[in-house]
Amino acid sequence: MSLYLLTIALIMGIAVLGIAVDRVYRGFARDNPQLGPFRDSDQGCGCCAAKDACGTGSCAPKH
Repeated sequence: MSLYLLTIALIMGIAVLGIAVDRVYRGFARDNPQLGPFRDSDQGCGCCAAKDACGTGSCAPKH
């Protein structure tokens, strides 16, 4: 019986931890919109590894 209760407590703990991590992530994403997957891509360059090559057009958005 104690193993059963321990298993239930463990599953509930993991679920609560997952909810807490999700809330922390949502707060961080709300406070830092420039860092997430929904950032503006109209800025041309600045989010790729070839920042020095921006003048050559290698990072320019393809429209």
